[in-house]
Amino acid sequence: MILWILLLLLILVVFGFGFTMQALWWVAAVLLVLWIAGFAMRGRGGGVHGGGRRYRRSRG
Repeated sequence: MILWILLLLLILVVFGFGFTMQALWWVAAVLLVLWIAGFAMRGRGGGVHGGGRRYRRSRG
């Protein structure tokens, strides 16, 4: 989660510089799309811990 916050802050900084440099604005736009796509690809499984059932031991 902290990684996502740092990425969002990086995007905001690049957008700030993007007003003065056109190339950085395009980089920031690509980063924003990747950030949003990361949330879409994560799904409802809860991230890394989504497949935890596979690792439970049987009682038998």
